[in-house]
Amino acid sequence: MSGGSVGPALVTFVRAPVAEETWRALGYTLVTLFMAVPAFLLALLALVAGALSLVLLVGLPMLVLVLAAARFAVRYFRWPARALLGRSWPGPDRLSGRGPVGRARAVLTDGPAWRALAYCFLRLPLAAATAYLGVVALLIGLVSFTCPLWSLVVPLDAGPIELTNWWESWQVATGGAIVLLVFPWVVRLPTLLDRFLIDTLLAPGPAARRIARLESSRVALTADAATTLRRLERDLHDGTQARLVSLGMALSRIERRVDRLPDDIDGIVELRGLVRAARGGVADGLSELRDIVRGIHPPALDDGMETALTTLGARSGLPVAVRVTLAEPPSDAAATTLYFAAAELLTNTVRHSGATRVRLHLTDDDGTLRLVVTDDGRGGAQPRGGGAASGDGNGDGARGGAADGTGIGDGDRDGAGTGLAGLAQRAEALDGQLAVVSPPGGPTTVTMTLPLTARARK
Repeated sequence: MSGGSVGPALVTFVRAPVAEETWRALGYTLVTLFMAVPAFLLALLALVAGALSLVLLVGLPMLVLVLAAARFAVRYFRWPARALLGRSWPGPDRLSGRGPVGRARAVLTDGPAWRALAYCFLRLPLAAATAYLGVVALLIGLVSFTCPLWSLVVPLDAGPIELTNWWESWQVATGGAIVLLVFPWVVRLPTLLDRFLIDTLLAPGPAARRIARLESSRVALTADAATTLRRLERDLHDGTQARLVSLGMALSRIERRVDRLPDDIDGIVELRGLVRAARGGVADGLSELRDIVRGIHPPALDDGMETALTTLGARSGLPVAVRVTLAEPPSDAAATTLYFAAAELLTNTVRHSGATRVRLHLTDDDGTLRLVVTDDGRGGAQPRGGGAASGDGNGDGARGGAADGTGIGDGDRDGAGTGLAGLAQRAEALDGQLAVVSPPGGPTTVTMTLPLTARARK
């Protein structure tokens, strides 16, 4: 080790007893010592519940409750770590199970819950040992280091350390100084071990952090793409579309002027045909442009999801019961995806299902945007290919493909952006899913779910 590096290291070692990091580590140890007591009891309760679940069914619900409480430990220990150590980590992901049985299964198979329970079990012994050694080292060091001072006013044989003469107090003070120099590492090294436990048991692992970064990046890219499309839609509507309308009006005026010209003018008939064809081409181009603009962002969404879906239902030609329960509006990307899904499903219901009634519900409960479209038609929609999810009426289904049946799911087989395959692709672009339940004889239910992370972030 070079002399240039010895100097700073020695200064750091000598200053460690008064360094802020040392006292933050001691404070963190003492605070988490008291916090670790109920957490340790929770871990013991998990052991009891696990043992009971082997012989009695009553132990299993208890274990589910204990694991659910252990998930809270991720946030429980986060605030002292953030306040005193500057260390933070995200909370656990929302459980995906639905219903009591599904949620219980999700809790029992949740890795973060079991790891949090392990941390609850380990934190109390580590905090207790660190607090005991740290406080004892601090007290012994302070009493010994100040021995020459208090030995002046306290009889040598009556103080906390028995002395035979005053010069011995300086020997004790030297030992106290050594203890005080060691004290910071008594509390800081276990804190490093605790950081390791946090990274291993509470914080998401490298793979989970990478997935979170990728999901965040995907959400940002999706939002940016939606913003770009909205800007393109405005430019097409306010610029190109307006110019085509103006051109069409000019051609209409030219057509009227040409029609008033005498028929004996050379080439007049051909000119009239060219003008009429040009005006028709402009009209067709304008119609296609409007379809493109509506495909980018339906104007109906400007009035909100409930109005847009109610309008879709009114135009479908079938009685459609629409119910929208949203705490706040979804993002543009999510709203557009849900709107096109509802439009596609209602269209296919009218064309193929033979249904007489349709229910369309949009909610945002359980941390998920959920669009459910149900008809009372013939059912029997059989997913094929890849993308959508299928089911038999008893569950959410597994991943399957586009519909090839007679219910809601019967879509265009050729267009990648239409039918269930296209809807599934739209949902997956926002980390969502499409599920189909269509037993023979009906009813047919199609559910599109999108995570709340697809919301616009203010």
